[in-house]
Amino acid sequence: MPEDATADTAGRESFGSRLGRAMADRGQLCVGIDPHPALLQRWGLNDDVAALERFSLTVLEAVGSLAAAVKPQVALYERHGSAGIAVLERTLAAAADASVLTIADAKRGDIGSTMAAYADAWLRDGSALAADSVTLSPYLGFESLRPALDLAAGTGRGVFVLALTSNPEGASVQHVGGADSVARRIVLAAAAENQRYAGPLGSVGLVVGATVGSALTGLGLDLAAVRGPILAPGLGAQGATAADLRRTFGNAYGQVLGTSSREILGAGPRIQDLQDAARRTLEKLRAA
Repeated sequence: MPEDATADTAGRESFGSRLGRAMADRGQLCVGIDPHPALLQRWGLNDDVAALERFSLTVLEAVGSLAAAVKPQVALYERHGSAGIAVLERTLAAAADASVLTIADAKRGDIGSTMAAYADAWLRDGSALAADSVTLSPYLGFESLRPALDLAAGTGRGVFVLALTSNPEGASVQHVGGADSVARRIVLAAAAENQRYAGPLGSVGLVVGATVGSALTGLGLDLAAVRGPILAPGLGAQGATAADLRRTFGNAYGQVLGTSSREILGAGPRIQDLQDAARRTLEKLRAA
């Protein structure tokens, strides 16, 4: 980590600070904007670009004032080619205009100039794809993410690094090493990176599946010490409850941003129904 790294650059408030305030004001909910073909069909929409935009902007309008952040799933826009990416650009711009924090779920990871180009796309001021934060894959080595880590710090944006995912295949990489597991090394690296940030919440977050159960304890992972936000996908339709999040994350629960997609999105297309579904999830997160 560069010695001269600071909490805020050019007087900008860090992403961690902005997200922490949003979580305190609104609650610990992130709503995924996941325009799956099946969800489009459920809404009575075609699987095309016009429906993609209608779906995205409707979700944003419905939950933008309720959720701490929204998380567009980039792959579901990419599948529509350049026109789909243009919809994603408009969705990110609309969220920025509405002061809704965004997490671009792109899971980018590479080395050298290619990683720098990914960082430029998602984290640079003026980029049409600029989001408030982006998900990253560290499996070419955590330090390979340096261009994104530094650019995010410089522009007041954030990153969420994959650490412990709940898919069965993830354990074949993330659990390797036992007491010195790959996941533990990622967690420790994120904690070190967050030393550059002032305040209670740094801007380097982790992605930890809501359904990982006892794996955190089994691998000896101290997420509270990371002092960064924890993006926890899997709330709702994938089986995790708010009580599960509280039990799984323990003393790090206050850092957790529970992510629900299908359970909330499936309530659409009426805005009121989407809002009601989001409020029910928020109530459960607050009560946990």
